[in-house]
Amino acid sequence: MDSIERLQAVRAEIAQACRACGRNPADVTLIAVSKTFPAADIAPVIDAGQTVFGENRVQETRDKWPALRAAHPPVELHLIGPLQSNKVREAVALFDAIHTVDRPKIAAALAEEIARSGRRPRLFVQVNTGAEPQKAGVLPEAADAFLAECRERHRLEISGLMCIPPAQDVPDPHFALLAKIAARNGICGLSMGMSADFSAAIRQGATHVRVGSAIFGHRPLVNEA
Repeated sequence: MDSIERLQAVRAEIAQACRACGRNPADVTLIAVSKTFPAADIAPVIDAGQTVFGENRVQETRDKWPALRAAHPPVELHLIGPLQSNKVREAVALFDAIHTVDRPKIAAALAEEIARSGRRPRLFVQVNTGAEPQKAGVLPEAADAFLAECRERHRLEISGLMCIPPAQDVPDPHFALLAKIAARNGICGLSMGMSADFSAAIRQGATHVRVGSAIFGHRPLVNEA
């Protein structure tokens, strides 16, 4: 099965998961996670109609995507990997959405760059639902205060929340927790679910699913999307 067939299979599975819980498939955005894959692997997926892609690193995106964007119809780029403060200016210039707002320093830097540049990528706050010390993200119990700081102190518009459940856990409780935090803060966007668990995420209300290996095949890296 090639990437086009895999893309079609993922779209069909998204539609099936939506039907099973009474949701409209149009309300779920598929982010094709193209991190580490070369332009030659991505171009056929764009040609097959996929328009939203996820990347982990600012530098890789800067090196890979300008030529792809010039040669193909408009696409959206979403940053789904950690963001360093010294990369904020480039990230705001390159990405249409940033899913990894996770600490006050990044919020402040984003606010400054958005004001300077006038570009307004959609922003998602990353929540570390499993309280894993090796993972980025604000802790669930601190999420409300951090969201208030983003909105009130930095005047940032927060479009959604994002999480990556612990690999060893059943994902549903983590997705449900993220949805609960979003609901009480008046946030509609939920970036959750990857290749192995996006159907469960859709059941819990995901608006964005980040799918890499199920479309592009396996990459020689850990923690695949």
